[in-house]
Amino acid sequence: MDTTVVERELELRLVLAPDHSVPIPARLTYLVDDPYAVHITFHIDSGHPVDWTFARGLLVEGVFRPCGQGDVRVWPSKSGARSVVLMALSSPDGEALLEAPTAQVSAWLERTLLAVPPGTEADRLGLDDGLAELLAR
Repeated sequence: MDTTVVERELELRLVLAPDHSVPIPARLTYLVDDPYAVHITFHIDSGHPVDWTFARGLLVEGVFRPCGQGDVRVWPSKSGARSVVLMALSSPDGEALLEAPTAQVSAWLERTLLAVPPGTEADRLGLDDGLAELLAR
């Protein structure tokens, strides 16, 4: 099993109002052996980090156009002159609107796409090998 990890620490902004946001340290993580998912950990410097996991494809698409529904929605936007990616996260515990710098998210996503090209994710899961092993018993 490949244990390659693609990580990036960055500062997101938690949008509290149209003209007010606060910095949130975060870590983006991509695990080659979990090829369809991206993981975002917030409050990485605190004793109570918050983890979110959602589809890599959703984040890739959200850099270019609005996508998602329900618990995770992602879309491109501007914050002043900066290009940003907005992520609206919703759970029973509450909702958050996060702003991430597009250039940093895109560079990290590019590294994940080099590690596991789109369309090859299923090859990383080893389902065929596992099924063959079960059938051989």
